[in-house]
Amino acid sequence: MTRVAAIDCGTNSIRLLVADADPATGELVDLDRRMTIVRLGQGVDRTGRLAPEALERTFAACREYAAIVKEHGAERLRFVATSASRDAENRDEFVRGVLDILGVEPEVISGDQEAEFSFTGATKELTGRDDLAKPYLVVDIGGGSTEFVVGEDHVRAARSVDIGCVRMTERHLVHDGVVSDPPAREQIEAIRADIEAALDLAEPSVPLRAARTLVGLAGSVTTISAIAQDLPEYDSEAIHHSRVSYDRVREITERLLSATHAERAAIPSMHPGRVDVIGAGALVLLSVMERIGADEVVVSEHDILDGIAWSVA
Repeated sequence: MTRVAAIDCGTNSIRLLVADADPATGELVDLDRRMTIVRLGQGVDRTGRLAPEALERTFAACREYAAIVKEHGAERLRFVATSASRDAENRDEFVRGVLDILGVEPEVISGDQEAEFSFTGATKELTGRDDLAKPYLVVDIGGGSTEFVVGEDHVRAARSVDIGCVRMTERHLVHDGVVSDPPAREQIEAIRADIEAALDLAEPSVPLRAARTLVGLAGSVTTISAIAQDLPEYDSEAIHHSRVSYDRVREITERLLSATHAERAAIPSMHPGRVDVIGAGALVLLSVMERIGADEVVVSEHDILDGIAWSVA
């Protein structure tokens, strides 16, 4: 076993996994897995820069994670940064801050690399299951971007497009710093148009409709699963490898997009940091399911973070 640590810093959240990995058996044993909403991508779509307050929230989480990595005695650490830090003009400031705190330089990976890590993390446990047909379509709905990956045991094709839940919310639902509550029909239609255009962009290079099993990743998808199950609180074990039908996804998406901030916040399994962006994230998932004709989505708690950990091991 090799003790490894992986950090995934996205547009909306930063997550840590410390685990013991055995490449020979394919076993990854969690020691510590946690997530902090830092909204690093706050305003990036509009300004092209990482906001000072967003950087400080992220650095505060990094300081907390550094202590946890040291406590567990991880032999190797890899820090991967995704959409927001790819897009920002001042990403060097972000890189210097992380290096000072954690002693490793964040790797600002490409969308294709992001997709590969997501596929590995999401599907490594699924190999050999008779009830899930291949090829898989892994859809990782992040804050700034969404990754589409088709493959069997390995990646066949991948594409990243800029339709994350934070980006769509800030682009279409925020005016003068205030989120529409609930959004108007024309705002929802504008998000839909962006999503459909992104799917049109992805489809020539990724055979979306060839997939036999849809695997959904990240907070928007896992939260939809929690709502579908009426969980009294967020429960990773109940969510991991749960299945949510198309009809339930549509029903939940419509509910979230017609609800007020207070109504969304009152959902027991809703993380406070997702209240304003969950509607856009749900709409991405629904649109994907409609495009490929999926009857259900298999929800995975294992994703890019697990893929990063395997790459270190």
